Amino acid sequence: MSGRALSGRLGTGGIGRLAAWGALWMVPWLAAGRLWAQDPVEFFKKNCQSCHTIGGGDLTGPDLKDVTKRRERDWILRFLLDPKGMIDGGDAIATDLMARYKNVVMPNVPGMNRDLAEKLIDLIEKESALEKSQFAGVQISTRPFTAADRELGRRLFYGLQRLEARGPACITCHDVAGAPGFGGGHLGPDLTQVYARLGGRKPLSAWLVSPSTAVMQPVFKDKPLTADEILALAAFFEQRAGQTPPHRAGARVAFLLLGLVLAIGLMFAFDTIWKFRFRGVRRPLIDKRRSTQAA
Repeated sequence: MSGRALSGRLGTGGIGRLAAWGALWMVPWLAAGRLWAQDPVEFFKKNCQSCHTIGGGDLTGPDLKDVTKRRERDWILRFLLDPKGMIDGGDAIATDLMARYKNVVMPNVPGMNRDLAEKLIDLIEKESALEKSQFAGVQISTRPFTAADRELGRRLFYGLQRLEARGPACITCHDVAGAPGFGGGHLGPDLTQVYARLGGRKPLSAWLVSPSTAVMQPVFKDKPLTADEILALAAFFEQRAGQTPPHRAGARVAFLLLGLVLAIGLMFAFDTIWKFRFRGVRRPLIDKRRSTQAA
């Protein structure tokens, strides 16, 4: 059938609807194509290097240099596709790794598929063969923390000093021991013990360089922390590590009661103001009406 004949049968509106339906069918395929076409180098930077190096030593997770020589390729592939499922299924190697690395469970990474997992394994093999991989890890200062570092970290955490890239302060989403008032946010976990939980300065600093959680990654992707800010926050968290995480239940109840008292107070205030509403315009009119009726 010619294009002119098809146009005649469908009409202008019919062709428009056909084009719209075609576009809707194409969207899922285009989205899937973008996932399949993800560059493994960029994917590793965004999702893996906060917990793993290739030749730079262990962080929150193990160093991946020569991992294909220590594990079968099929096992690595299955683990990349569903790490939590393998742990839940009782896989001996997966459960041993979890125990060795402080029970930190590798999450199922969004966008991971078999093709991408194969490319990541190839990338790790290639980088392992180099004298120094681009994923050997960031250079973290090893000098002792100072009081100035801890004070700067405190100011950065509480938002008393802006981050250089204008990212949000930690207290927006996290609480910590010693936080003033009603404490910090609860979107993210309490960070009182994060220094010990992640294993010290190096793993914590690597995490702050490239946070890979679903919430933090898009926020800090274009607003990374500087080396000085990371050092200061690590010093602040190291200082807080010996303290007890706060219990904010009482503070939340107090906040609720305070809000209730303020709301009741505002209601009474508005009611008092409303009582005098006649004094401006309507009171003279009412008085005039009453005097007319009396006459």
